[in-house]
Amino acid sequence: MTKHFGRILSFYAHITPNFLLDYTLLPTFVLVMGNIKTRNKLIDVARQLFAKNGLDDTTMNDIAIASGRGRRTLYTYFKSKEEVFEAVVENEMEHMSNRLRLIADKDLEPEDKLVQLVYTHLSLIKEVVIRNGNLRAEFFRNIWLVEKVRKAFDLAEVDIIQKIIMQGIRQGKFDVANIRMSVDIIHYCIRGLEVPYIYGRLGMSIQTSRPMVKQVIHRAMAKINRPDEET
Repeated sequence: MTKHFGRILSFYAHITPNFLLDYTLLPTFVLVMGNIKTRNKLIDVARQLFAKNGLDDTTMNDIAIASGRGRRTLYTYFKSKEEVFEAVVENEMEHMSNRLRLIADKDLEPEDKLVQLVYTHLSLIKEVVIRNGNLRAEFFRNIWLVEKVRKAFDLAEVDIIQKIIMQGIRQGKFDVANIRMSVDIIHYCIRGLEVPYIYGRLGMSIQTSRPMVKQVIHRAMAKINRPDEET
């Protein structure tokens, strides 16, 4: 996974600032990259098996055979099937975090960024659940495990929302008295919409609801020019 690679890269850079220019470290670098590739392969194979057969009907032996890596290699990276499942969910959440970060960097009005973040979050969650087939029930049944793994995703999303709000304040577009509370309200409102959105229980299409969501965000965030502030 990319974040594991980043941590390893930072570690070696800290030890030897010019390690990428030090050819004596090349074998170690190649070995690390090979380990990352193997781990990612195991996670991807496991996700496909979980999606097809479900978590209960997939064994560590199934993953080892399907990956072509063998049981010894599999147990080198993961101690149990539950640990593999945790890595699968973590991988999905990391992908979602990366997609949401792209929104914060777009050349859009802060208000439009928040609207896009809402729908991107919901669409990605639904995409993950649908793509994983028989694993979708596990996302809800093992909600405690999913909650444990998604903490990093939640923290990343909170940071993204705060970044957008701060941008709106600096641009004079937002007037927010309590930034932290505003961030939490937006974050938990989006989370509360996940299950209804996945099962199509919101009662309206994206095209119909988007103007309403934008209006809610505008009324909550937009700076209102008072008569004494007008030039």
